[in-house]
Order: sequence, then structure tokens, then C-alpha cells
Amino acid sequence: MTKARKTNVADMTAVELSHLFETKKLSPVEATKASLERIAKCNPSVNAYCFVAEEDALNAAKESEKRWFKGEPLSKIDGVTSSIKDLTLVAGWPHRSGSLTSSENLANVDAPFSQKMRQAGAVILGKTTTPEFGWKGVTDSPLTGVTRNPWNTTLTSGGSSGGAAAAAALNMGVLHQASDAGGSIRIPASFCGVFGIKPTFGFVPQWPASAMTTLSHLGPISRTVQDSLLMMDVIAKPDLRDWYSTRIFDGSWSDQKKLPLKGLKIAYSPTLGYIDVDAGVLKLVDCAVNALKEMGAEVDLIDPGFKDPIDTFSTLWFAGAAKVVSTFNEQQRVLLDPGFLQIGIEGSKIDIVDYMKASDQRAELGRSMQEFHSKYDILITPTLPRTAFKAGQNTESAYQEHWTDWTPFSYPFNLTQQPALSIPCGVLDGLPVGLQVVADRGNDLLAISIAKYIEDLIPTQFLDAPRS
Repeated sequence: MTKARKTNVADMTAVELSHLFETKKLSPVEATKASLERIAKCNPSVNAYCFVAEEDALNAAKESEKRWFKGEPLSKIDGVTSSIKDLTLVAGWPHRSGSLTSSENLANVDAPFSQKMRQAGAVILGKTTTPEFGWKGVTDSPLTGVTRNPWNTTLTSGGSSGGAAAAAALNMGVLHQASDAGGSIRIPASFCGVFGIKPTFGFVPQWPASAMTTLSHLGPISRTVQDSLLMMDVIAKPDLRDWYSTRIFDGSWSDQKKLPLKGLKIAYSPTLGYIDVDAGVLKLVDCAVNALKEMGAEVDLIDPGFKDPIDTFSTLWFAGAAKVVSTFNEQQRVLLDPGFLQIGIEGSKIDIVDYMKASDQRAELGRSMQEFHSKYDILITPTLPRTAFKAGQNTESAYQEHWTDWTPFSYPFNLTQQPALSIPCGVLDGLPVGLQVVADRGNDLLAISIAKYIEDLIPTQFLDAPRS
């Protein structure tokens, strides 16, 4: 299918912008102004950005313009507009984490992610919203309010990287940093109709360490797969500040071609054996999987064989919340999101023996998935059982107690530290549906190949303004 040539700079991808910068048909300053105008137009309706640094962005764009003019760009994303989630340090900018308990003091150092983006010449526009300390699967906080879904602003964007996903859906900046300790890249990517990947744990360095420790991965959200790969070229490099950071893949992420589907063994698990999924969601995911089968992939309808690991995950998650809450006095605790405070209190009651048992259960789940991937290259599931629900509430219905009740496909693969991504696979009743691709640890490029095939098969619909 021939893609129409874009003429609106604000709608362009990183790939397109980089080419235009190289051929001197467009300036990074023009691209940055277009992104800032899109933010001014759209952000009031969705609340994706909690901080915009217009002057800093334009200054960075001017420096990028000089480099491209001399033919000396720092990277392929030099001059491309981007954002950082407000859980990550950016030197000279506020670091609030969505919390009224935070200080208005400016950060004095870049986190590895911010540093690598700046060193690559990316133009960072500002910081995107997060629930308080990234604690849940929707994005609202006592500090910044409710972040809304661009496809329907009465609905949630998902979370905790809901600001990044909403910004990507509207191209309020092109490349967006996100984090995922229980689904926080994939959930909002699915709800907002964009691409997001949680890379293998350790591929993208994280410092300071997340409160959720080794559950937490950093990664990109963007409109297209290739744009995220350009970002991975920059961010997937070790940093001495993160003891867990590693390098398994030394090549260029963005130069990798799609791997052949013929002979590839795909396990398709529409429910993981225990999840109730909306029939419309299943139909769209089924269609995408069938298309892969028709193109030569070997597809088996099979579950990976584990029981819902919610108790294991909750033990580790609540303990992480308890660690954060323990740093606050009584006056500060009154300011916290009540839901976050509650799981912190519950986490403080977890016995050390129970915590260690949860760690053992996690290790067993990881072992079982490694064994599973000795038989299957890829696992495909829906990203979420349903489409987006009403904004401003933590759960889909009153019958659900925690955000994990409606995100059962995502958190298992934080426990196992595997690469897992969400790619749009269609629209149901006016709302995007995401398909999740999971690979064995270190096999991120295999999952990305599947995402590229689906992206080609099912062209993503993009928005230029929020819908109400």
C-alpha cells in the first residue's frame, strides 16, 4: 500500500524528519515549533505534558540546525522532538513524580536516559504526566490531575506512561520516554493506539533505581515501530550508574530487517488460560494472528501454562510502595494518592519470609517461560482484555479492587523480565486495540519483527486533534 506523503510537519515521523534535516529541506527549528504548536493546541484537552520547556527546546533545535547544516549530526534523531516521563531526572528541570510531596527544586543531574537523548541531539520538549510515583495503570495524580485519551477525552489514557502515550498519539513530540514495571508502557500504548516496547530488563539503564526495583524497565513509545528503534539505538547502552545495565546486542536496532516468518513458531494464547476477554478485542487479535499464519508463520493455539501470578506480583509491588511511603512523615502522607498510601500500608505488613517466597515464585515463572521459549519463538496475546474506560477511576468497574484486576496480560512479563511490546491491531467501536508480542530474554528483535509485520498488515490510524 502506498502511503500518502505528509505535508504537515507536526505529523511527521522521526524517520521522515531525519531525512528532511539531512537533505536540508526542513530545519529542526521548524519541526520543534510545529511540535510546540501541537502541544499548545492539544495538551489542554488531554493533559499529557506537566512541564513544557519551550525556550530550552528552541535553543536545542537551533544547535541541532547548525550541526545538520555542517553535515555533522550527533545521531539520526538529532533535532527530533521528544519527551521524558516525570519519573526521570532532567538536569535543570522540576522532578515531581506526580506527587504533592515532591519539592519544586530543579534536578541537578541527568538520568542516563535523559543524558543519552541529549547527547544524541534530541530536542526534549518537556516532561509527561505520571500517576504518583508511577504506582498504577491509569494516569492521574494529586499534583497534575487526570490525563485523558486522545481518542475519547472522557476515557483514560492508561498508565502509568499515559502522558507519553497520549502525546505520541497526537504527535506532541515524536519520541517519548516511558517506564514499565507492571505494564506501564504497553497499557497506555494499547489504549492510545501507538507502539510501545518494554525491552529486556537491563538493556536500557535506569538510575536512580525504581522503587519497584527489577520489575521496572525503561523504553520508548512512538507512533511507529521504526521511530522507537531509532530511539533504542541511543538509549540501549550501558551506564555505570545502573549495576543491572547490560549489553547483549551490539548492532544497530534501526538497521535490522524483518526476520522471515516462514518456520517461525508462534504460540497464540488469547486468554493465558484464565482471562475473560472482550469478544471484539479477540476478533481483532485473531485476525492479526491469522494473517501472520497465512504469511508462513507456524501458529499453535496454546497457553504458556502458568497460573495467574497476581499474588507474587502484588507482594513485590506493595513492598516497593511501602519503601516509598516509609520515607514520608504523617503530614506528607496526607498528601498522597489514597490508593498509593493504602498499598504502601499493606506492603509494610508483608513478612520477609513471604517476600522471599514471592522471589522464589518469580524465579520459577521465569524458568517456566524459558522452557516455553525453547519450543516457541514468540508468544502473542491481547495487550488488554478491553478498550479504554472512564477517566479518573483506577478500575474498569466497582467489582475490581486494584488496577491489576484489568491488566492481567502485562505484569507476568515484568516478573520474567522478558521483552514485551504492544502494537495496534485495529479499532473497536472507535477505540484502539493492542496486540502483545512477547519473546525470550534478549530476543527483542524477534518480537520487533512481528510488530513490523503487523504494522504493515494493519496500518495504524493517527489523530491530529483529540476527540471528545
